[in-house]
Amino acid sequence: MSDYEHLRDLDAKHMIHTFLPLETRDRTIFIKGKGCSLWDVVGREYLDMTGGLWLAQIGHGRPEMAEAAAKQMSTLEYATAFWEFSNDKAITLAAKLAALSPPGLDVTYFTSGGSEGNDAAIKTARLFHAHRGEPDRTWILSRSDAYHGLAYGGGTATGFDGLKAGVGPGIGHVHHLTPPKPFQKWRYNGQSTTDFCIAELEATIAKIGPKNIAALIGEPVMGVGGMVIPPDDYWPRVAQVLRKNGILLIFDEVVTAFGRIGSWFGADRYNVTPDILVTAKGISSGYIPLGAVLMTREIADAVCEGHGFPVGYTYSGHPVACAIALENLRILEEERLVERANVMGNYFSEGLQSLQDLPCVGEIRHAGLGIAIELVSDKKSRHPLPDNAIPDVIKQESGVIVRMANENVLVLSPPLVVTESEADRAIEAVSGVLARVRADGSVPNAAAA
Repeated sequence: MSDYEHLRDLDAKHMIHTFLPLETRDRTIFIKGKGCSLWDVVGREYLDMTGGLWLAQIGHGRPEMAEAAAKQMSTLEYATAFWEFSNDKAITLAAKLAALSPPGLDVTYFTSGGSEGNDAAIKTARLFHAHRGEPDRTWILSRSDAYHGLAYGGGTATGFDGLKAGVGPGIGHVHHLTPPKPFQKWRYNGQSTTDFCIAELEATIAKIGPKNIAALIGEPVMGVGGMVIPPDDYWPRVAQVLRKNGILLIFDEVVTAFGRIGSWFGADRYNVTPDILVTAKGISSGYIPLGAVLMTREIADAVCEGHGFPVGYTYSGHPVACAIALENLRILEEERLVERANVMGNYFSEGLQSLQDLPCVGEIRHAGLGIAIELVSDKKSRHPLPDNAIPDVIKQESGVIVRMANENVLVLSPPLVVTESEADRAIEAVSGVLARVRADGSVPNAAAA
């Protein structure tokens, strides 16, 4: 039995994978990474155009990160951040985040990742209003096709019904609004995307009652929803409506923060400062699990009154995770990778423009190094291409790893260190497969085409 077969069988027997159907036996088992490349157990090299799950900002296999982890582990491997206890790396990272983030987001609560962060943010919003004497403000507004993780609170805010089937009721008082998807014009009854969404938001607030709503949670650019880039006026107008009604704005920047869309934060791109900002992924480039919930001093002071903040995770402020994040942020700054995301995002966009005439390509869009190709079965109606196996075909034929978002949007989110030659390889791989896609989503093999 080969190493691959042995590990595959152990995996099938002992591991559960998110979104992996039971009958699927195939596995891609990685054992090494460097830059934008990954190698599997049989020695095949792959080009990682997903950045893991939108997170490998500085690339794979950086020795500086291993050195930072080893140094911290040999000094202080763990310390709790409950009660009065703290550690120097957590304090230093919190101060660094305050300096990098939009003005006013000066206080941080650390988590182990984005799902924990969104749960904490929802609790924080409700707690804030309760401590301010408005305990009826419990409603959370979200959007359809939003992705806020699969934990309990954030999972309820997530806007994909299929991800909640069979698990019973989520948290109460969550309402989903229409997402701002300009390409899908049929959603907006002849109005502009922003006008429709603002009118719907105002009507929803009036129906639920402004004094009953705690917050709206949203991704500045929707990742899993299809790399959806809202109109420039969308977030400023949303923020204005919320502010007028005393409703908090939570930005879920688990995907968008730390350079993914060409700015340190999505809030910077839209010139909007949320009340609470959730981060993870790019904060450590995936070298260790870590998340951070940033908030204003006013909110932090309110939720820490009395017995203190009633949200607790064992690994909050983990010193090794914080040391790794500090090294990651140093690399992002010194190598100017946030700026590079815009340069390389434009390079990808220009290289993909030749695909615009293909029957299956409805729109090509990008924000920094978040690149989306919206696939259609009919260009005139813009009807989505049926569920398909396009990423599997691309991976099998070329070793280039891409993913589908929201079923019919092909997404590339490579490490910010991606080179032009690697981009060219990815563009060629994607182009070669999309040129053969049929209206039913099938892809004939190259010989048959």
